[in-house]
Amino acid sequence: MTARRLLLTGLVPLLLVATACGEEGSDTSSSSSGEELDKVTLTLNWYPYGEHAPFYHGKQQKIFEKHGIDLEIRAGQGSQKTVQATGAGQTDFGWADTPAVLSGVDAGVKVKSLGVFLQTTPASVQFFESQGINSPADLKGRTIAGTAGDALSKTFPIFLKKNGLAESDVKVQNTDPAGKIAAVISGKTDGLLGYASDQGPTMQNKAKKPVSYLRFSENGLNFYSNGLIAGQKVLAGKKDLAQRMAKAVSESFAAAEKAPEPAVASMEGASEQLPPKEVLSEQFATTLTLLHTESTQGKAPGVNIEADWQRTIDVFAEAGLVSSPKAVAEYWDSATAMKG
Repeated sequence: MTARRLLLTGLVPLLLVATACGEEGSDTSSSSSGEELDKVTLTLNWYPYGEHAPFYHGKQQKIFEKHGIDLEIRAGQGSQKTVQATGAGQTDFGWADTPAVLSGVDAGVKVKSLGVFLQTTPASVQFFESQGINSPADLKGRTIAGTAGDALSKTFPIFLKKNGLAESDVKVQNTDPAGKIAAVISGKTDGLLGYASDQGPTMQNKAKKPVSYLRFSENGLNFYSNGLIAGQKVLAGKKDLAQRMAKAVSESFAAAEKAPEPAVASMEGASEQLPPKEVLSEQFATTLTLLHTESTQGKAPGVNIEADWQRTIDVFAEAGLVSSPKAVAEYWDSATAMKG
C-alpha cells in the first residue's frame, strides 16, 4: 500500500508526519514523452458501468495526459459517500448525482460541481413490457420497488403529482438498492424506481425479457443528474488543475460519443463487478441521450447554465431533500467549470 492509501484507510494514522515530504513528491509522474503529469484520483458514484466509459476511453486515448493529468479511477459506493469523500479531500474529484451534491452542501460538506454531464435525468419507473404499462396513469394500483430517502423516492411523489396521481395511488415498497431488480424479476413488485442508464439494461439481460420505462423527463419532470465535483482543497489551491480536469472530462465524453464501441471496449478489466459487454453498450447508449437540456444543445459536454441549475434546486427543495436552498453559486463553480 502507498502512504496515501494507508492514510485514507486509517491503517496508519500517524504516518502523515513521517511522510509529509514524501507525499509532496508523489503527486506527480511523467508521461511517455517525459512531461510532468499531476497524479489525480477520481472516485465514481458506483462500481464501473456503461455511463463511465468516457473516463476509461479518455485515459486510453491519452486525453487526460494531454491536459497534464495521470488519472486513477476508483470505484464508488454511492453518490452520497463520493460527495463526502471529495469534501474530506480523500479523493481529488468525484463523479456524483446532483441531488447528493445539493444535500451534501446543505449539510455543510465543502464541495462544488465543475459541471453536470447528465443534464437530462435518467430517473424512471422500469418494468417488463408484459406489464402493459404505457403511461403514468397505468401505475395506479401498482407496487413499485424503491429505496427510502434516496433521490428517486423523494422525487417520485412530484412525478405522480405532475401526472395527475396521488401518492396513495401507487405503493412504493422499501427495498435495498441491490434488491430492486430481484424484486421485479421475482414478481414481488410490478416495477422499480431506477436509472434508465443503469438498472434497466441489467434487468433485461438477467431476465431475458424486454424492459420498458416511464422516464421522468418525458413526463413533466427533469433535473440534473451525474457530474464532476471537487472539494475546497482543490478549488482553493489547485484551480488550474480543476479547470484542466473539467476540460479533459468534457473532451473524453465528446470523443466517446463519436466512438461508442471503442469507448465501451476500453472498460475491459475495470472491475470484477463489470456488467456484460451488451449491458455496458446499452447503458452507454442511453447515457448519450442524457447529455443536454434544450438550453445546452450543441454545446460541449458538461457546459451548464444557471437556469437549469435553479430548476434542479427548486425540484429538490420541493422534494424536501434540500432544507435551506442556496444560490446557484454555492453548488456550481461556474468560474472553474466548462464554458459554453
